[in-house]
Amino acid sequence: MKVLVIGSGGREHALAWKVAQNALVSEVLVAPGNAGTAREAKVRNVTVGTTDLDALVELVREEDVVLTIVGPEAPLAAGVVDRFKKEGLRCFGPTQKAAQLESSKSFAKAFLTRHNIPTAAWSAFAEPAPAHAYIDANGAPIVIKADGLAAGKGVVVAMTLDVAHRAVDDVFSLAPPDGSVRLVIEEFMAGEEASFICVCDGVTALPFASSQDHKTRDDGDKGPNTGGMGAYSPAPVVDVDVHTKTMERIILPTLRGMAAEGAPFTGFLYAGLMIDAEGNPRVVEFNCRFGDPEAQPVLSRLVSDLVEICERAIDGRLANLELAFDPRPAVGVVMAAGGYPDKYPSGDVITGFDTATALGAKVFHASTALKDGNVITAGGRVLCVVGLGDSVAAAQAVAYAGVSAIHFNKAHWRRDIAYRALNR
Repeated sequence: MKVLVIGSGGREHALAWKVAQNALVSEVLVAPGNAGTAREAKVRNVTVGTTDLDALVELVREEDVVLTIVGPEAPLAAGVVDRFKKEGLRCFGPTQKAAQLESSKSFAKAFLTRHNIPTAAWSAFAEPAPAHAYIDANGAPIVIKADGLAAGKGVVVAMTLDVAHRAVDDVFSLAPPDGSVRLVIEEFMAGEEASFICVCDGVTALPFASSQDHKTRDDGDKGPNTGGMGAYSPAPVVDVDVHTKTMERIILPTLRGMAAEGAPFTGFLYAGLMIDAEGNPRVVEFNCRFGDPEAQPVLSRLVSDLVEICERAIDGRLANLELAFDPRPAVGVVMAAGGYPDKYPSGDVITGFDTATALGAKVFHASTALKDGNVITAGGRVLCVVGLGDSVAAAQAVAYAGVSAIHFNKAHWRRDIAYRALNR
């Protein structure tokens, strides 16, 4: 059987790598993929865009693809699952209506409020003047979120009023107010963040291993927000008590609420959590797909068959399935282009992959391409290097050994991924 993975980043490389481990899968197609997926066994890149729904349908028919797995958020927001269903094709992911949990911050916040699911106090704004007034009335720290998809970077945690007001101006400078919601402003939540990812079939939710992302660019959680500079799994902050509260107060009410509103949720549901000192989780945000870079360490630990998981989710048969994970921790370190997330170069040759592999690391490609037989950089977050070990420290050592073996011009990475787990 053939399986298609839609996307081109590190998450999609990890998904394709895991799908290819199924003995019944003859080939994994990735649209459009990257240099890493091009070099993976049983995997082939195809030059089809992630939101070109006509071309994706044509590809699946021509290649006799049995299952499609959607990696990134843009095709979900564009309605790829709805289109595939209409064509009688099997596609794993939420419908366009259900994907509003990610594609619209204001929809998600209103949904959480309607269903009494714990989250930060908030308000939505279509014009700048009321937003500025709200900030002045509530003070800092405060959180400003662009309403639509922003590839994980549309959030400003403003510690001062000046930064908050600038963030509002930045959002509205992109286009004049048009009467639609442009941003959400939230109260600042103190605590520790964690990523809680489940696979859902509309009724049942099975939690994957927990993980913790590192959003800011620089060591010590400093610098600008990014799409993620690394992650590790499991996250010690998600103990049995937090796990139970998250399922009972957040995940299951979300599934019931979406079903009641005519948009049952099938796919990966990612709840970004803020966990307070008493162990109470609140929703920071929802994503409607696997996180990136969380996917790389979590899927490195997944023992269960990913193809079976996705097939059973599509068919509504998750209730009797148990997911198995390698008990060893995994740490993933993102190597980014110098200057990311602002201006950064592309086209630099990358070396050292074989050495990193020999040292025990698995290198997932995020923004890479092939040119003249070389792997080159092709974006901001370039690679995610993952290590497994008997302890978090051991896994971290393997990951950083792999990072040290890889070289490209002005490579930047954090040197403290998993520090919270180590501090515990």
